[in-house]
Amino acid sequence: MKVLVIGGGGREHALCWKIRQSRIVEELFCSPGNAGISEIADCPPLASSDPQAVAEFVARQGIDLTVVGPELPLSQGLADRIVERGKSVFGPTSGAARLETSKVFAKEFMTRHNIPSATYEVFDSPDPALSYVERKGLPLVIKADGLAAGKGVMIAQTIDEARDAIQRTMVHRVFGAAGRRIVIEECLRGREASFFAITDGQRVIPLVTCQDYKRVDDADQGPNTGGMGSFSPAMHLDREATAFALERIVGPTIKGIAKEGHPYRGVLYVGLMLTDDGPKVLEYNCRFGDPETQVILPRLASDLVPLLGAAARGDLSSVRVEWRREAAVCVVMASQGYPGSYQKGKKITGLENFAGRSDILVFHAGTRTGPGGEIRTAGGRVLGVTAFGMNLAEARQAAYEAAKQIGFAGVHYRNDIAADAIECQRTKKTEHVGP
Repeated sequence: MKVLVIGGGGREHALCWKIRQSRIVEELFCSPGNAGISEIADCPPLASSDPQAVAEFVARQGIDLTVVGPELPLSQGLADRIVERGKSVFGPTSGAARLETSKVFAKEFMTRHNIPSATYEVFDSPDPALSYVERKGLPLVIKADGLAAGKGVMIAQTIDEARDAIQRTMVHRVFGAAGRRIVIEECLRGREASFFAITDGQRVIPLVTCQDYKRVDDADQGPNTGGMGSFSPAMHLDREATAFALERIVGPTIKGIAKEGHPYRGVLYVGLMLTDDGPKVLEYNCRFGDPETQVILPRLASDLVPLLGAAARGDLSSVRVEWRREAAVCVVMASQGYPGSYQKGKKITGLENFAGRSDILVFHAGTRTGPGGEIRTAGGRVLGVTAFGMNLAEARQAAYEAAKQIGFAGVHYRNDIAADAIECQRTKKTEHVGP
């Protein structure tokens, strides 16, 4: 069969790496791809922001399955256009993707379907929002309604911070049209957790647990990023919390969005806060996480393609999934200055040390091939180094030892990925679920 992956980051490299291993895949395409992806897939210059052009390519090339990585093409209706042509696509339609593309829709949806989340109010002009925060207790969470490249969520600890967030979002429009409306919600207390599941619109297959790190610097300091590292399994989702998430959150979400006329076929991410009152939803994402995918898929022992294909066709009933027992840790290597401004074009050295390795995987994110065939930086997050181990401590040590062998000018990465989880294991404060 022929498979097309849409995207060009570390998540898409991990997807292509796993898809390429399938015996049923004859041709693999990825657009726009990157330097690492181009070694295992054809990378046609498609405009992923033009759903019609991509759908025409799918029809013209006879693509059997399209896998959509980023959220923007989903919001623009790429899945809709492909389905209209009678082709299979792994990824929700634009109507179902509103769970991610509109914070207002997501909050109102959770209210309609009795899904536990933070209390909230919605505002479409700044003055009432400012009045609300002045009379409401702090801290508060202020969210731009639309897609904002992961930067549209702000935690305000003081009145001045709340005012600044509202002004920047609604008056100065730093997030563009995404900030025309905002959600202001209570700041939940507890520990964050990530939950991923694949669904065919009715059935749900949960994936292994994992956790990512958003802040750019050690000890969760500095600004938020797209993700600076991840590990699997997670240490903080116990069996009770996992069962609750499936029964009270994921199940009702899939049933609810189908009842509203938008059957959901793809992967659903639920960002959870594990509060004293049980898990509550922080946000939905309608695609695989980055860099969570770089630890989830390496732990998948079975073929990924039948799983994605069955979900896209709407029938997961006969699919069985097997997982590796080893732990996995991913360390993201970023450009100096990220998530702010940074320079591109830095030559990357040391990649040859891991060519053909199965115990150390280097997933490209922001890379390109230079004129002499050398690999150079082309983004903020450049590489994700994933390693296995019999436990998290072994995987973490292997990932950092590998990262030290790779270099480029101004490289930056956190030094504490998975350290807190290993400490929890050592002190036996929590249990983890499954493989």
